[in-house]
Amino acid sequence: MKLGFVSAILPELSLAEVLAFAAAERFAGVEVMCWPTAAKAERKYAGVTHLEVDRFTPARAQEVRALCAQHGVALTALGYYPNPLDPNPNISAAAVSHLKKVIQAAALLGLQHVNTFVGRDWTRSVDDNWPRFLRTWKPLIAFAEDHEIKVGIENCPMLFTRDEWPGGKNLMTTPAIWRRAFNDIPSKNFGLNYDPSHFVLQQMDPVSPLREFQARLFHLHAKDVKLRRDRLNEVGVFAAPLEWHQPRIPGAGEMDWAKFLSAVRATKYRGPLCIEVEDETFGRTLAGRKRALKVARNLLQPYLA
Repeated sequence: MKLGFVSAILPELSLAEVLAFAAAERFAGVEVMCWPTAAKAERKYAGVTHLEVDRFTPARAQEVRALCAQHGVALTALGYYPNPLDPNPNISAAAVSHLKKVIQAAALLGLQHVNTFVGRDWTRSVDDNWPRFLRTWKPLIAFAEDHEIKVGIENCPMLFTRDEWPGGKNLMTTPAIWRRAFNDIPSKNFGLNYDPSHFVLQQMDPVSPLREFQARLFHLHAKDVKLRRDRLNEVGVFAAPLEWHQPRIPGAGEMDWAKFLSAVRATKYRGPLCIEVEDETFGRTLAGRKRALKVARNLLQPYLA
């Protein structure tokens, strides 16, 4: 397993600067964000574009590969995390269209993985979302198969604030839903970009799905979460989660990383582990966010040696 990071935390930097930082700090890889450049981000850490995939050409792919070779840093995946099942058909169609461009760009780069969300109409139940999920995602996964790309779905509930209440904006959050999805779309190109902190948020054991779903583990995120028991005592678990939890870097939250990574090693997974920073305790400056990556690296790297 190799350690990398998610590029969303460094929006000020160009791709070349991100790769240079990764090389200088001994990161093996980067998951590169590929949001549409014309899109306005509606949430933190979204809307970041380090690789523009509109009109992406073989020549541009060669330039990017050369840049990676120059710095000795791999691209672990291309990342784009919209809501392809948004109830607004224009938003949904735009997300699906751009996701296809990301898949095509990954293929031109010779990569294997694209990471995303399946999305959800947050006002409707899982069962009520299911027919539209299948109508949208069966063709998308077939498209990925045609381009020999594996699509890893992050298990984030996307349920933090009132505008995402009550169901959240991402459907594939639990093993029960994963089994159903993988049964109905039984493609080897359809899997998980697993972030264990989202299980902690849901008060689930982050080790529990690893063995069963090891063949579906395409990519791993490393993020932590602090559950604020004082706030839970005040507002309860049915309050918007941002009222009682705080994203942290690995080592500063509830996760037992020694236990988790030992369990990962017991599976067949040997892919990347990419640090995702959403921890504002390091400040909002570029220097502070770089420091957060370094501190997280120092905690995780010994477990991967």
